[in-house]
Amino acid sequence: MKRWELRLSGSGGQGLILAGIILASAATKEGKNVIQTQSYGPEARGGASKSEVIISDEEIDYPEVTTPNFLLTLTEEAFNKYTTDISEECKVLVDSQLEIDKACGELHQIPFLKTAETEIGKKIVANMVALGATVYFTQAVSKSTTKEAISNYVPKGTEELNWKAFERGYELAEEYGD
Repeated sequence: MKRWELRLSGSGGQGLILAGIILASAATKEGKNVIQTQSYGPEARGGASKSEVIISDEEIDYPEVTTPNFLLTLTEEAFNKYTTDISEECKVLVDSQLEIDKACGELHQIPFLKTAETEIGKKIVANMVALGATVYFTQAVSKSTTKEAISNYVPKGTEELNWKAFERGYELAEEYGD
């Protein structure tokens, strides 16, 4: 496994902090070294927010993402704010509704928000759709461990809905990945 420096970003309230926590939890369950941090804009909801996760088999000597090799973003504001330090090799996943006018990394546009709203029936699970795609593109953790971590963090009674969204995101990544 390589070292992953992941940045999950979007708007406050979209659940990407939770997605980062779930990803970090899954990596910990698999015995990997993990650091997870998060930050919000001045507004708790609506401003750009990010969750950063470092996953490595080796010791992590610096506790912050310095050059992300994976970026997920669900809003244009977050894309513009959080793409300044990515490398050309960075895998970049953005929601397909975003208008991206800047070349960056290995770009994949996937309909996370539309899928959550129209196929799953709840826009609020777009973070789980995006998490499924993140797991597919990085293979940093397994699907089964991630599903277990989802169960530990989502509200009781919503596990099936969140698993369905996660699985659909994984499938979308397979469709849009090449």
